[in-house]
Amino acid sequence: MTDRIAIRRALVSVYDKSGLDGLVHGLAEAGVELVSTGGSAARIESLGLPVTKVEDLTGFPECLDGRVKTLHPKVHAGILADRRLDSHVAQLAELGVEPFDLVVSNLYPFVQTVTSGASPDECVEQIDIGGPSMVRAAAKNHPSVAIVTSPAAYDDVLEAVAAGGFTLEQRRRLAAEAFAHTAAYDVQVASWMGSVLTDTSDGTGFPAFTGATWQRKAVLRYGENPHQPAALYAHWRGGLADAEQLHGKEMSYNNYVDTDAARRAANDFDAPAVAIIKHANPCGIATGPDVAEAHRKAHACDPVSAFGGVIAVNRPVSKEMAEQVAEVFTEVIVAPAYDDGAVEILQGKKNIRILVCALDEHPDPVEFRGISGGVLIQRVDHVDAPGDDPSTWTLATGDAASDAVLADLVFAWQACRSVKSNAILLAHDGASVGIGMGQVNRVDSCGLAVSRAGERAAGSVAASDAFFPFEDGPQVLIDAGVRAIVQPGGSMRDELTVKACEAAGVTMYFTGTRHFAH
Repeated sequence: MTDRIAIRRALVSVYDKSGLDGLVHGLAEAGVELVSTGGSAARIESLGLPVTKVEDLTGFPECLDGRVKTLHPKVHAGILADRRLDSHVAQLAELGVEPFDLVVSNLYPFVQTVTSGASPDECVEQIDIGGPSMVRAAAKNHPSVAIVTSPAAYDDVLEAVAAGGFTLEQRRRLAAEAFAHTAAYDVQVASWMGSVLTDTSDGTGFPAFTGATWQRKAVLRYGENPHQPAALYAHWRGGLADAEQLHGKEMSYNNYVDTDAARRAANDFDAPAVAIIKHANPCGIATGPDVAEAHRKAHACDPVSAFGGVIAVNRPVSKEMAEQVAEVFTEVIVAPAYDDGAVEILQGKKNIRILVCALDEHPDPVEFRGISGGVLIQRVDHVDAPGDDPSTWTLATGDAASDAVLADLVFAWQACRSVKSNAILLAHDGASVGIGMGQVNRVDSCGLAVSRAGERAAGSVAASDAFFPFEDGPQVLIDAGVRAIVQPGGSMRDELTVKACEAAGVTMYFTGTRHFAH
């Protein structure tokens, strides 16, 4: 005995009509009766295919500008009847209702409407009512009905028709996908209602409710350590979670963490830029006239730490750069594209993971971090704060920087944003030459940056992601020959720091903006 249910009657009601023509042609050729609504019915009619309009089925016209189409017992009884129950089958016969074997439905483009900048009234009109009702009804009744919400599954539908219907296991899987589809939709609507239409009298801009849904993309080998299971989930199309892997071993949990940090560092710059990351901290960041030059400069910052690192590029990888990368053991390289021949060169390294990932055109405005019992939410620290514009900086002491020195200060200030606090970054000629990160006091970070820079510290510039609480940190930099420093300022002892720089003839700027990265 088979658990397949032959597809003889289908209800089709979709906003996204991509792939619809091929689906309905295939269903009609297989003798499936088509019932449809509004625009979907008109599309099917235009193809010369027979279709029953829902309003003809129900005897009640669509009304209220299309707000009411399918909310009728002749539709929902046909979807919800559990045909395993004789009583349900008998009731359908008594009521003159024919059951549906397949429901194909997708929802109004609510998120697209919101992101387009539409008015609240326009957004409200894109809150689907009938669609989610049909989807949920069919998903609930998956023992008797198959529900399809994605055009990507249309080929599966036609294969199932030819095979005598979907199996029960297939219908369960489709039902689970459908409930995830409506859950995501409802969360998006609820979050928008909470942030736009709800009166947030506290003025914080954070809604009383927020939520998100994630879809599992992959089960990873393990997490940070081999005894920790882990998986990758995606929240939206695009970003690192949607990257295409061209070569190499599967990505690990730590690979994803480091690659995300690398992309954040490289993508902050408008000029060709390369960031090399190890354990979520930069080994080197640099800009250049081309990516090969940027990579040479970034690698030179700390070639020892760069071994086994992750490389991110904000431009296509050239053959010249690929040849340089192939000389050093690298875990991951990620870029928006690769020039002809570059991938082939990199593939000479068996295990390097080669990823293609487009630049984020619309990056998430907020980020989440889980804590025990809850989650922290904050606005993402993009390089767009008022203090990131050098025209707003305050010259605290020393001569105004020349154009070349100011350019290095701007680079150092942008680059140190990607360094874990306490962060000190020394730079010269658009490249980091020494980085001190993750220390519990700023003096140690200064010492680490100077130590890694060695002789290159002399004549370099320095950026600090937060203010100096005492003059001892700047003194370490001054003694190493740093010529200019940029920092937020705002310490009660700024005067001591300024005096130390003044005595040494070192230029110092205050930005008024802090860039902690915990």
